[in-house]
Amino acid sequence: MGRQWVIPDIHGCAKTLEALFSELIRPEGTDSFYFLGDYIDRGPYSRETIDFIMNLERSGFKVRALIGNHEDFMLRTFDEESQRKSFLGFRSPLRVRKEWLSLGGRKTLESFKVKNLLDIPRDYIDWMRRLEYFIELDHFFLVHAGFNFKKDDPFEDKSSMLWVRDYDIRPEKVRNKKIIHGHMPVSLEFIDMSIRTKSYWFIDLDNGCYMNNRDGFGNLVALELNSMEYVVQYNRDY
Repeated sequence: MGRQWVIPDIHGCAKTLEALFSELIRPEGTDSFYFLGDYIDRGPYSRETIDFIMNLERSGFKVRALIGNHEDFMLRTFDEESQRKSFLGFRSPLRVRKEWLSLGGRKTLESFKVKNLLDIPRDYIDWMRRLEYFIELDHFFLVHAGFNFKKDDPFEDKSSMLWVRDYDIRPEKVRNKKIIHGHMPVSLEFIDMSIRTKSYWFIDLDNGCYMNNRDGFGNLVALELNSMEYVVQYNRDY
């Protein structure tokens, strides 16, 4: 069996992603790659990050990618702008766009060298629409944020998969499989503990790649599922 790599929130840090692959992962033809969402916003190279993942797919690697809350926000902003109507030459204000820009969307527009989201090539929008909400593997569920265990069926609540931050895991509702997620930046120390502690029902891999000014953060982590060993790439984008 080939190696199985899980990679969390990249947030436009494409140079860091490239270094992670070329210097630490060193991809082999039998490798599989699972991305946990949030490829865009905050960092400087959102377009290049998506290009990197698309090129992996075109190169024949097994790639599965999840949608994160930032992709969801961008898609909702795109749809809002597409449907906006003008009245006497004035267009209605865009509430979702304002929120998205405040969460790092300006960096995404800059990376595409556009001011209007509708000018982004449609291939990127279509790619985002095809992203998955969760992935089930033999021993793990992969999801961007988590699940709503207050529901009888936690797989019904797509919003929680993108946004939830605090939840009590009910293992029997996820077939007693461990959850691997991103979304919430945690320290390298906590990441190591969650991987090494068998009694934990979750592993948070997000070290806040874009958070280069905070001690213990600012790295991109990749976890290999067969060995349960991980590698850490420091930020190369700042």
